[in-house]
Amino acid sequence: MSSEQTDLAVRERVENGHVSQEQAQASKDAKKQKAADKKEKPVGKAEAKAPTSKTGGGGAKKKKTEGAALIGIDVKKEVDFPEWYQQVLLKGDMLDYYDISGCYILKPASQYIWDEIRVWFDAKIKKMGVKNCSFPLFVSEDVLNKEKSHIEGFAAEVAWVTHGGSTKLEKKIAIRPTSETVMYPYYAKWIQSYRDLPLKLNQWNSVVRWEFKHPQPFLRTREFHWQEGHTAHLTKEEADKEVLEILEHYAGVYEQLLAVPVMRGRKTDKERFAGGLYTTTVEGYIPATGRGIQGGTSHCLGQNFSKMFGITVQDPSAKPDEKKDPLFVWQNSWGLSTRVIGVMVMIHGDDRGLVLPPRIAEVQVVIVPVGVTAKMAEEDKQTLHKEITGLQEILRAVGVRCEADFREGYTVGYKFNDWELKGVPLRLEFGPGESKGHFVTTSRRDLPKEESKGQMAITELNTAVPELLEKIQADLYTRADDKFKTHVKHMTNWDDFVPALNDKNIKNLSARKAEDQSGVPQDERAPSMGAKSLCIPFDQPAGIEKGVTKCTNPQCSRMAEAWCLFGRSY
Repeated sequence: MSSEQTDLAVRERVENGHVSQEQAQASKDAKKQKAADKKEKPVGKAEAKAPTSKTGGGGAKKKKTEGAALIGIDVKKEVDFPEWYQQVLLKGDMLDYYDISGCYILKPASQYIWDEIRVWFDAKIKKMGVKNCSFPLFVSEDVLNKEKSHIEGFAAEVAWVTHGGSTKLEKKIAIRPTSETVMYPYYAKWIQSYRDLPLKLNQWNSVVRWEFKHPQPFLRTREFHWQEGHTAHLTKEEADKEVLEILEHYAGVYEQLLAVPVMRGRKTDKERFAGGLYTTTVEGYIPATGRGIQGGTSHCLGQNFSKMFGITVQDPSAKPDEKKDPLFVWQNSWGLSTRVIGVMVMIHGDDRGLVLPPRIAEVQVVIVPVGVTAKMAEEDKQTLHKEITGLQEILRAVGVRCEADFREGYTVGYKFNDWELKGVPLRLEFGPGESKGHFVTTSRRDLPKEESKGQMAITELNTAVPELLEKIQADLYTRADDKFKTHVKHMTNWDDFVPALNDKNIKNLSARKAEDQSGVPQDERAPSMGAKSLCIPFDQPAGIEKGVTKCTNPQCSRMAEAWCLFGRSY
């Protein structure tokens, strides 16, 4: 199609009301850019275009969003979620694909979010007496195999180094999947007395788990960034207290920074951390797929590892001439990864791209010049730009992360779409009309376009903008929380639900039941699977009468003791 034909097609679509003038112009600009970039083939593109899910049991191809600008998302979130998710991350400039499957490059926008989480969480744990450290990423096979149940939980995912250059190693070396076995031999060395307790260390590092399932950016990757805390205590009471304190900080990352609601609870015994005593968790929910997601876990390891590695202290209650058996220390481990970024994107993102909560957005406010035409005198244009720079300085002075978009050669429509794609929480528009009226036009990213517009007096900018950013943050959380709550169903009858409890045969039973009822694998937007227990919530709903309420599992004859959150999960 010639450029004249393209322009004609765009004009017809505008006149027929399919796209806005801004979208049409942005699409034209993007086509020119795409033609210029066509010769460059991005690394990892094959993986980026990995098989995507279909829209229904009939095998229909994914439906492109009619009128979508080329720079924007061309599939709807509710139609093809996996493809939507990939496009949002790539076009929102969050990451790029690497040439090793399952590995991804975190670009500045996503690294900024992780850095903000690190600063927030680091301050919390340092108040608890935790200190940061760094251990090697390699672990010997002998040490890794020392704790049998622990390594069995990771055996299929361990990556091994077998050669140093061209020389085969005498003994292969593992790349840490987690650091319990890396660190604990040294805990045994460093802890010689009860006076050395508690020992509280944390690492900010990356680990490798060689997953063979289909990789998903942020959610399931072969290398991922996280923090892992490892602590040793004299008593179980001290360990228990820390487990819950850390879990509350994890909930704070989601709720206070990312505007994502989570449910706090304890994992069932079959879902707890391999080798641990018990596991607590914060569980999220992705409405677009109807699946739960584990957000972060805090484990009490009990004395299992201390017995394996000989981490003991003398009993402080022993009298000078009294001999008592040494005490094995009580240990905890806890970890939060960059998975949090994927959860946030899945929950808040929409068909226009990313939607970032203001507290973690690298750019909170962007100011876009409007009303600048080819006929405008250069002097008037420069005056307008100086006014915008002044607005930017006002906002930066009160701590707002603000950018002004003075890019030449891009239309206003292109800029609007570009910043919306990147999820910037608030856009300010400023042109001759706003200058004359001493106001700015505002556009909230978290609202539909028809509801997003407003005005703000320049004299109130330094207080009104921070207040509006906090309102956006609060509104994002409220909307997500409302969706979460409406999707939690309380059921006591097996026939009322497809997802079920944790026993393997019940997982299979629930998967078969779902497919029998619908005629298609459950569900089409995610791998077919039965339910599993996600957690036993700390905040227990009413409705269970001890000794009276029966277990929902039709193959169980016991009485119910507590509500358990269950469902399909990532």
